[in-house]
Amino acid sequence: QLTTKAMAKILHILGVDFAILGPEESSDGDSQRLAGERGLFEMLAEKNGKAFGKYEFNEIITSDPHSYNAIKNEYPKLGINYPVQHFTEFVAARIEEIKPKLKDNGEVRVTYHDPCYLGRANGVYDAPRTILEAIPGVEFVEMSHSRSNSLCCGGGGGGMWLDGFQWEKAHVRLSEWRIKEAVDVNADILAVSCPYEPPRFEDAAKMVEGASRLVVKDIAELLAESLEVDK
Repeated sequence: QLTTKAMAKILHILGVDFAILGPEESSDGDSQRLAGERGLFEMLAEKNGKAFGKYEFNEIITSDPHSYNAIKNEYPKLGINYPVQHFTEFVAARIEEIKPKLKDNGEVRVTYHDPCYLGRANGVYDAPRTILEAIPGVEFVEMSHSRSNSLCCGGGGGGMWLDGFQWEKAHVRLSEWRIKEAVDVNADILAVSCPYEPPRFEDAAKMVEGASRLVVKDIAELLAESLEVDK
């Protein structure tokens, strides 16, 4: 909800005419598809397609790379075609409009985790960084694995429910590995752009030495916190 509220604040300040489906919105089905439930995925895609079809709009904006990937690359295979952008793409293209409205909340060292389905699957690397680098007071630093070489948070492909498998095969959770990399670059904030990541990284931070002060926060929240509403 925090990310959704932050997105709404940013869109409002940009003067965007937008709406949210609310209870009409179903799961995008991407996790179900990746877990082998193809039939369930198709049912959910069809349900969402019907919901989209009830309204007139120019494009869909989502904060979830899994939804973005499903609507962009998988739904068209079922004849469901709608233009879609990840929220970071939409905002980065309008960053010059936003810059005059940004205030400095103090210096903070920020690193960014590239989500698998935003980065490697769809090639969106620059947009999130464009936003972070525009926020006054942010010192942006890269972790040792970034962009196309980024690590998975461990939540994709059904991994949100398969931590036991990760322990059995790798003896470490990917989320903890990633948190260690954020600690290694002395980050104050680990910025994310996927809803799978905050719960995974916040939990992992409890297990990693030196990570107690690390804050996990969506890029939309970071940007919204710096926006002057009255300008």
